[in-house]
Amino acid sequence: MEIYKLSEFTKGWIVGNFSPSLFKSEEFEVAVKKYKSGDYEKLHFHKKALEITIICSGEVKMNNQQFSEGDVIVIQPNEATDFFVIEDAITTVIKTPSLTNDKFVI
Repeated sequence: MEIYKLSEFTKGWIVGNFSPSLFKSEEFEVAVKKYKSGDYEKLHFHKKALEITIICSGEVKMNNQQFSEGDVIVIQPNEATDFFVIEDAITTVIKTPSLTNDKFVI
């Protein structure tokens, strides 16, 4: 058994084609991300990656639509979204494929 802390990884990204990573893969990425109320990610898109965001706790707003615990949001390649945290939140994010330099801020 190996034991880690989420804080040992960059912004919660634990699996993917980057370092550090628990499992290096070009096929997909996984992150468990913690956010504080008021956190904001600017409008952005991925040219090639499909992104699945699962709201594990809290409330967020993406593209002026509110989401809460249990919601699953699928963002297709070239589909833009922003991300605003209404209430402290934890998300799980899965992206495929795992590509560097595939995030484009608008």
